[in-house]
Amino acid sequence: MALTQKRELILTGNLYKVILTLSAPIMLNNLIQTFYNLTDTYFISRLGSTEVAAIQFIWPLIFIIISLGNGLSMGASSIISQYIGSNQYDEASKVSGQLLYYSLITSIIIGAFGYIGAPYFIRMMGATGDLLKYASEYLKIILLGSFSQFILFAFIAIKQGQGDTKTPMKLSVMAVITNIILDPIFMFVFGLGIQGAAIATILSRTIFAFYGLYFLIYKDDGIKIDFNHFKLNRNIIIKISQIGMPTALGQATTAFGFAILNIFIISFGEKILTAFAIGNQISSLVFLPAMGIGSAISTIIGQNLGADNIQRAKKTAYKSMLLTTVITTITGFILLFFTQSLMRIFTNDPEIIFHGVAYMNLLFMTLPLMGYYQVLIGVFIGSGHTYQSMFMMIGRLWLLRIPLILIFKHYSNIGPSSIWYAMIISNFIIVIIGYIMFLNGNWQRKIIQSKKIVLEN
Repeated sequence: MALTQKRELILTGNLYKVILTLSAPIMLNNLIQTFYNLTDTYFISRLGSTEVAAIQFIWPLIFIIISLGNGLSMGASSIISQYIGSNQYDEASKVSGQLLYYSLITSIIIGAFGYIGAPYFIRMMGATGDLLKYASEYLKIILLGSFSQFILFAFIAIKQGQGDTKTPMKLSVMAVITNIILDPIFMFVFGLGIQGAAIATILSRTIFAFYGLYFLIYKDDGIKIDFNHFKLNRNIIIKISQIGMPTALGQATTAFGFAILNIFIISFGEKILTAFAIGNQISSLVFLPAMGIGSAISTIIGQNLGADNIQRAKKTAYKSMLLTTVITTITGFILLFFTQSLMRIFTNDPEIIFHGVAYMNLLFMTLPLMGYYQVLIGVFIGSGHTYQSMFMMIGRLWLLRIPLILIFKHYSNIGPSSIWYAMIISNFIIVIIGYIMFLNGNWQRKIIQSKKIVLEN
């Protein structure tokens, strides 16, 4: 489907069809990434438990880098979608070029400092011996090749801003398949161990990052980037930072918050943490529809605000809320009958099963809350009002969930269940706050009104 046809569908087509058409490839892409993570962990586990621990140990550092690249790209995507909605393809192309330039420069700086400083950061986190050795070997290579991850994020953001979610999905599928093929070759055939896993990851990303660049530069798909677009334009870079940094900060602090959350959870015992981990693995699959819809509506909201279709943007939000409520309610109701069976797939320990079932029963009964949460985040990011989405991300964990766990732990006798109650209450309160911010209507102001200032050289 050509860009003009996608734009027409997003601006005038049946909204339920638009939401599902854009969200389905995102859901599939997220499912593929989940599958890849499991496959990568499987190959690394063949090396030994210390190697697996090393990857888990440095994951917060990797996620912070991912949050930065993804946050900047999502900020630019909202600008691109609004320019396309207002029928200003040249401006969208300029922003796209600047995003690629910004992503490349930022990733090179991160890669250089990361390669040198990785062992020192990991040692400061408390790693020693083989854990320090393997974690450093893996992280140095991943950071050195971070440019490929940043370029892929930029490519996905540019295409999603156009309303094209299928091309990024296809690219992700090919990258995952390539990675799965290269993993055992570099790790076992070439005998590079955990370094081989990192090299396979970087190589597979790099191949398709360059393909993405080729696609954007040489294929005229509405947005066509020429080499003049790579010249530094401070106004656009500042605009991307203003919109993208809150999202990056929100994601990074959320990742750090979950690391802190694990400390509180393990204070109830290792089996409680295991129950929580298994529950999250299962729920990550259950949340895919809500996450897909939340990502898809960012584009729909952005293009309609760019076209001054404020009422359609509002309808998109309400219909997305209804759609996620129906999907999550049906899914949650069905899964309530299978929580124990799902837990038994991962463990036979009766205590872990007991606490895991308690966690998932509460989670599945309140699934619509996560649907609303993802939709509200999508609305704020798509409109470019990312400080509101940042507040929701940070507030849910730092202002509500962690304090609630502490209160329940010290001032009640409900034990480990306090964790699950704190999670549900924090989700409920932040959705109420987010909905109030949504009703306030500030998100309806588009962010490209000062485009002449933004785009001047």
